Amino acid sequence: MDTEVRYHMLRPDQIVKRRNKCPIVYIPIGTLEWHGVHNAVGADTLQAEGIAIRCAQKGGGLVFPPLYYGESRLDSLMESGADDRDLIASKMGLDPDNFTPENMPFSAMEQALNYQKLLIHILAEAESLGFKVGILVAGHYPLIDHTRAAVMQYNQRTMNRKKGMLAWTFVDYALVDHLYENAGDHAAKWETSHMMALHPETVDLSLLPPKGDKLIGVLGNTYPQDSTKEFGQETMDKAAEIAIKEAHHRLNNPHLYLGHGLSLREGLWKEEESNE
Repeated sequence: MDTEVRYHMLRPDQIVKRRNKCPIVYIPIGTLEWHGVHNAVGADTLQAEGIAIRCAQKGGGLVFPPLYYGESRLDSLMESGADDRDLIASKMGLDPDNFTPENMPFSAMEQALNYQKLLIHILAEAESLGFKVGILVAGHYPLIDHTRAAVMQYNQRTMNRKKGMLAWTFVDYALVDHLYENAGDHAAKWETSHMMALHPETVDLSLLPPKGDKLIGVLGNTYPQDSTKEFGQETMDKAAEIAIKEAHHRLNNPHLYLGHGLSLREGLWKEEESNE
C-alpha cells in the first residue's frame, strides 16, 4: 500500500504512474466551523481528507488538496444558525453579528451558487489533469447538497460531449448508516473519534464537562466523552471500503451513470458481487 497519495506532494513521474494505474481523484472539501471546545475548527475538512487518503491508499488513485473555503457562511453553519450561536461566538471572542446577512457581501443564494460554480470548476481542473473519475468527498455534511448539484451538472456536460470525466460525491456517514445506529453527528462521538484517529494532537477531551452536562455546539445522540481512536478508525475504514467500490464501479461502467438523473445512483456494485 502506497503511503503518499496526495497529488500536490508528488513529482510528475509519480503522478503519471499512479494515474495510469487508477485514474480516480478524490477531492476533500469542508469548512472552518466550531466543533465543540474539544476539537479543531478544521475538523470537517480534516475528516474528508483523511477518508480520501484512505480511499486512495487502499483502492488506488490520488487526492487533491482539501478545500476549506467558499461555502455559504449564512446557511447550515454553527456560527450562523445554531441555537447556541451566541455562546459559540463568545467562546471564539467574536461578535455574533459577524455572521448575519448584513455583514456578508453576497446573499445566501449567491453564496450557494458561487460555491457550486467553484466545485464544477475544480472538477474541470481534475479532468484536464487526466482523471476519468472525480469524487467530491464532503466533510461538512450540508455540503452534500451542493456537491450533488455540481456533480449532476458536471455529468450532464460529460454526457453532452460524449466524453470526459465522470463525477460522484459522498459523505462518509451516509455510506455506513445501515451499519451503525448513530452514524454521523456534529462533534459528538462519531466526528470526535475520527479526529482522535486522524489528528489526536488536536483533540482535548479534558475540556469537556462531565458527561450529561450541557455542551456548546455539539449535536448528536452520543457523547463526545465516549470517543475512541479505535471507533474512528473502524468507521472511516468501513466508509472508505464502500466508497472505493462505488468509485471503481464508475470507472469500469461509466455508461451506467450518464443517463438523465443517474449520476448519483449508488449500490450498483452490489449486483456484480452477488453474481460472482
